[in-house]
Amino acid sequence: MSEKLRLYGFNNLTKALSFNIYDVCYAKTPREQRDYIAYIDEQYNSERLTSILTTLTDMIGARVLNIAKQDYEPQGASVTILIAEGSMIPAGETQLAHLDKSHVTVHTYPEYHPETSLATFRVDIDVATCGEITPLSTLDYLIGSFDSDIITMDYRVRGFTRDVNGKKLFMDHKVTSIQDYISPDILRRYDAVDVNMYGVSLYHTRMMLKEVDLQNYLFKTDVYELPPKTRLEIMNNLRREMIEIFSGRNIY
Repeated sequence: MSEKLRLYGFNNLTKALSFNIYDVCYAKTPREQRDYIAYIDEQYNSERLTSILTTLTDMIGARVLNIAKQDYEPQGASVTILIAEGSMIPAGETQLAHLDKSHVTVHTYPEYHPETSLATFRVDIDVATCGEITPLSTLDYLIGSFDSDIITMDYRVRGFTRDVNGKKLFMDHKVTSIQDYISPDILRRYDAVDVNMYGVSLYHTRMMLKEVDLQNYLFKTDVYELPPKTRLEIMNNLRREMIEIFSGRNIY
């Protein structure tokens, strides 16, 4: 925002970003699949996820009020951070009313396909802010923090605030596409599709990696150990899995 809006009271607009990534891997045996899930579970445990979210909080200029984190058995982790704008000092009876509108959460979901030996790791991050803070500026950081084969993002602005003359304001910053907040270098690596509903301030973008290097998707296996026919089969399975996740429906 280039200029601070002159408002009658507090900015009541709520901005919600839902950021989901999927990382796909080939693990040829049940043992390797379990090892991959364990590896991912350790790489993205609650401690590391907390570090990612606190950095995100700093980037949007918010302050951390409370952190709750949990590692699950047999796998998975969750972190929830309650945040406030720097100008908001929670106190007394007003504290909970503000906190329920500003938070950052992350959940992980490792799983694997029973027939194709493909394991998929999903991360869901939700950022809800109230006031002038918008989380769109953190997208490059979030994409770079994970191995992102497929990404889906939803951004929604809800509610309204008032200027000093009493006029309702349903948006306090210009948004045409979520892609406008992602660096060109990152966008060049992905196929991207938008579905935007400007009348209700709802924006959706999905992205899928263009180039697939098979070696990057093999867990504990060298690509040259596999015969050409097996490589082709794995590549076809990878592409099918990625296209269906990207499309959000079963195609094959």
